[in-house]
Amino acid sequence: MKDDVTTAKCLGSWYPISDRVVVAKLVAKPLNLKIVQVYAPTSDSENVEVEKFYEEIEKAKGYLQSRDMIRVMGDFNAKVGDERVEDVVGPSGIGTVNERGNRLIVWCQINDFIITNTWYQNLSRRQWTWKSPGDRSRNKIDYIVTHKRFRNAVKTSKSLPRADCDSDHIPVTCKFEIKLKKLRKAKANPKFQMDLLKSDEKLKDKIVIASQM
Repeated sequence: MKDDVTTAKCLGSWYPISDRVVVAKLVAKPLNLKIVQVYAPTSDSENVEVEKFYEEIEKAKGYLQSRDMIRVMGDFNAKVGDERVEDVVGPSGIGTVNERGNRLIVWCQINDFIITNTWYQNLSRRQWTWKSPGDRSRNKIDYIVTHKRFRNAVKTSKSLPRADCDSDHIPVTCKFEIKLKKLRKAKANPKFQMDLLKSDEKLKDKIVIASQM
C-alpha cells in the first residue's frame, strides 16, 4: 500500500485517448516515465478495429517527448511466439505467433521497440500471462514494450502468477535501472576582443612597447 501511495504522488498527468488507450506521466529522476496503458481488441475482432487501436497508440505517442522513458504495456491480445525476431522478440515466449502477434511485431519494428518479457529465461510459471476459463490453456498475450535505447536498463521482466487480482490475466513486471554518465563541462577558450584594439590607439602603443621590451 505504501508503494501505491508513493506512485500516486508521482502521477503528474494522464490523458485518456479512448476506452482502449490511456497515457500517464510519472514524474521521476533522472527521467520522467511515460506509460501508455492499452487493451487491444480480441483475436476475433475485425481488422479495421485492430488498425484503429494502433492508430490510437500513435495518437498517444503525441503526448510523449523523446527524452522521456516510454512504456507501452497491457493486454495486446497477441501471441508473438517463442522464436527470436530481430531485436524485437526474444526466445522466451510461448507457442507460435498468430496474426495479431505479427501485427504487434511489425509495429515494434517500425517504432524501434522491444517486447521486454520475451527476453528473460524465467520459470515457465512466470512466462504465461493469461489462462482460459477452467484453466484449460495458458498463453502469453500481455506485454511491456519499451524503446531499444533503454534495453540495457531493463534488468528483468516477468509474470507474477501468485498475485491475487481476481482476473484471468496476471500482472507483468519490469525492473529497470538507469545509469547516466556525468558530462564534463568543456573549458571555454579565452576570446580576445581584437576589434577594440582598432579603436584604441593608446592601448595599441602600450602593446607595441611591451613587445619590444
